[in-house]
Order: sequence, then C-alpha cells, then structure tokens
Amino acid sequence: MLNGSGIKIFTGTSHPELAEIITRRLGVPIAKADVARSGIGESNVRIAESVREDDVYILNTGCGSINTALMELCIMIHACKIASAKRITAVVPLFPYARQDKKDKSRAPITAKLVANMLQKSGCDHVITMDLHASQIQGFFDVPLYAEPSVILHIRTNFDLADVVIVSPDAGGAKRATSMADRLGVDFALFHKERKKANEVSRMVLVGHVRGKVAILVDDMADTCGTLCLAAQHLAEAGVTKVYAIVTHGILSGNALEAVTGSALEKLIVTNTLPQQANQARCAKLEVIDIGPVLAEVIRRSHYGESVSKLFNEVPY
Repeated sequence: MLNGSGIKIFTGTSHPELAEIITRRLGVPIAKADVARSGIGESNVRIAESVREDDVYILNTGCGSINTALMELCIMIHACKIASAKRITAVVPLFPYARQDKKDKSRAPITAKLVANMLQKSGCDHVITMDLHASQIQGFFDVPLYAEPSVILHIRTNFDLADVVIVSPDAGGAKRATSMADRLGVDFALFHKERKKANEVSRMVLVGHVRGKVAILVDDMADTCGTLCLAAQHLAEAGVTKVYAIVTHGILSGNALEAVTGSALEKLIVTNTLPQQANQARCAKLEVIDIGPVLAEVIRRSHYGESVSKLFNEVPY
C-alpha cells in the first residue's frame, strides 16, 4: 500500500483494466485525465488534477490502435512535464515496435530505438516494461522487468515437475527457456525453424528428448500463433503426453484464437500485459496470469527508492 500523497498514476485508453488492478493493489485512485480523439483522429489529452512536484506513473501498453496508444502516452508525458511533475515514469508492459529492434536489412529502421527516443523527448524520466523482444533493447530503458518469476510460480503450482520438459519454439528463445528449465530443475528442448518470410515457418526440427513428458512451450509473445501451433503438432507427433504454451504477451492477431482452438495445445497461457477478456470469451483454451501485482510492486519500490532487482526472481504476495 502507498501513502497517496506525492504519487499520481494515470492511464491511457489501451488497458484501463490493468491500471485498475495496479491502483487497487497500491491503495490509490487512478488520477483524473480526459483522453479523447478528435474527428480527424488526433489524440486530445487534459490532465484534470495537479501534478506539481508529484511522482507520476502513466500506463499505456502496445495493443489495439498501437499508434494511437503511443501518441496518447507521449502527449500525457508531455502534459505532465509542462505541468511541473517531479518525475515521470512510463509503464508500458508491451513496448510498441519491440520487434523492430535491429537493422536486419538495407535501409531498415530501428523503430524500437525511435520509440524510446520519442518517450525521452516527451519528458519521460524512466520506462517500466516487461519481457522485451530482444535483449539488446534493454540498453534503451531503465527498468526492464521479466514475467519469468510469475510463470515459474504458475508452473510449480499447476504441474508435476517430474513430468515436465520446457521447450523453446525457436533458437532465439533458448536462453529464456534454459533459464526457466534450470530454475525448475527440469529438462529442456528446442526447435530449429526456418522461415520463408515473416510470420510464416517453412520447417521445424526438434532437438531434445520429450517422449512421455508434458511439454511446456515458452516464448515472449504469441501473435498469429502459427509457430506455437506447429510446434505443438510436432511435439504431439514426438510422443509427449500433453502440450501447453506459456507466453508473456498474447497479441493473438488474425485467426490466432481459431488456430489455438484447433491445435494440439491443451492451453495457451498468457499474462495480462494486454487486455484478454474478449479473447477468453472466444477461446476456452486461453488462460491468463495476472502480472498486476508485479507492476504494482515495482511502482511502489520505485516511488520509495527501493531496489527492484528482487522482483527479477520473486513474485510479490
């Protein structure tokens, strides 16, 4: 719980449910701000209470109309900056454009860096985000968080570890999967995949022993779910007893929910870095882990100047 004086927590329009969870956990109300759009689509923001010399946190995440959410965030930061807020922290559970993190072809932009610069130029002092798509993006931010402790707690609570194997759906996620497997004391396997083009996998090869095990696929985000569903099919053919998938960011675009429903996956488990109520209503296989308490605790620790490194390994109660 927080002493409400000296701190203000605002939310944009992208994920007000998560803001409610965080503020309820902290025992403070959501600060008043009017956020609307004009007839031509411009974002209009008015901060409806004083923020002078306050520690301000603004929550908006990368989902839905992602460009609108990003502009809302920048405008709210700027509005608080010129209203003399003492410190401004952007809370962005899913960072916009995180997948555009490197110059992978001629004349390609590094858009993740551009977004980081936009937030800084708007007047942001710190950024709190979760499970960045690539480790090099961490150099852009002050407080990168991880969903791993929450995922590990969920696995320990709901699975018999003697039967579990952690599986990475691609080589890029091997570090995440091996870290989780080591902490759980279970086996690890991975897929090597080849792509014809973005979001389209042409071939997957399983490396590791999975027969007779409960396989848990882990990844940072699920977009079209093509890779996860194909990996689940290969795992079923390799002789696993059940296949689950746990990802941090459930983007679930296009026909992702239909693909999951018709796949070999028992469940797709995501966190609520993005709103999932509508998706849960459409897909019985979808389950959600609440990371609101983690974000609330990092806000509390940041406000009081306490270390947040403990949250890299533990889930707050």
